[in-house]
Amino acid sequence: MTSVRPVGANDTLLWGMSSEERLRRIARAQKLEFGAKDAELLANLGYVFDPGWLRFVAEEPDRVITLGGVPVLAHCTRGEDRAAVAEAMERGQPLAGTGLSVTAWEESEGLTNSELRKRERPFMDRLVPETVRSLERTSYFGAYKGVTDILTKYLWPEWALVLTRWSARAGITPNQVTAVGALLCVAATFLFYYGWYWTGLAVGLGFMVLDTVDGKLARCTITSSKWGNVFDHGIDLVHPPFWWYAWGVGLGAYGRPLSDEVFWQVMAVLIGGYVVQRLIEGIFMRKYGMHIHVWRPFDSWFRLITARRNPNMVILFGFLIVGRPDWGLVAVAAWTVISLLVHAVQLVQALMRSASGKPIVSWLS
Repeated sequence: MTSVRPVGANDTLLWGMSSEERLRRIARAQKLEFGAKDAELLANLGYVFDPGWLRFVAEEPDRVITLGGVPVLAHCTRGEDRAAVAEAMERGQPLAGTGLSVTAWEESEGLTNSELRKRERPFMDRLVPETVRSLERTSYFGAYKGVTDILTKYLWPEWALVLTRWSARAGITPNQVTAVGALLCVAATFLFYYGWYWTGLAVGLGFMVLDTVDGKLARCTITSSKWGNVFDHGIDLVHPPFWWYAWGVGLGAYGRPLSDEVFWQVMAVLIGGYVVQRLIEGIFMRKYGMHIHVWRPFDSWFRLITARRNPNMVILFGFLIVGRPDWGLVAVAAWTVISLLVHAVQLVQALMRSASGKPIVSWLS
């Protein structure tokens, strides 16, 4: 097993963690041994960096990544290089006299993050008290998906940042945030069911914001887990049809009921369209190893507004303002059909392209 060794010392905390503890968590997440004296990977505790950089340097023997000339990360296969790098790290001085290939962070071309659906130059900076707040902000937005829905991307990133920072400092875990969000999700369902739409939207908004916070908290504090991922994504996957059904039932209490025939037609479209759209996304992922939303620029743009929970809630909110939540539900059903057709066309286009021998590659790579 490849091992990583921390070099130096640093008492400044980032997201409630010391630089050494943060490195330990990154190493564990990447299945690297931590702390061996003869470790080939060296990390300067005077700096913090996106976990992607450690993954990158672990795959690049005899390479060092520098910031301002000072080595921050290095993969040294020779003992003499390890000694030289460790000395430069401890002194905070530029590296000289080694056979290592040098990558200056300032001049790097960046890395592709398939999980977060984006390509960028991940952060790296000195960790001192004066940089903590800016580093937390940078690392938080570095954990944000590049391709997502319009609300998550533009409406509540700043709200979620405040909650993420507060949760980290209070020692609240991502799974605890997910659990609170799940309770709000269930509460919103009952509120919709009884036609209390405004209260339900407020509670649902809280759930949707926490749905962002738990993932960002996990990434920023390096505490992602298989169970947490299943818990979070399981709720995301299952609850939308229950919201649409509850909204439809609540129309009676609100005073704008749909006829039985129209109600069940709308439910068939909403639930059936949701399931088929998810199946299309799954087929694309299984066949091409990437999300359908990151294939071409149009696909990424359409992810902003496709008939997922958040864009659908915008539609329902808009019609509720004019007192017609019934029209809102019908509009969501219509938008589901349109979105389903778009995704079907995307899949067919990909199948035709691959059948002709052309590769299916993300425009973000």
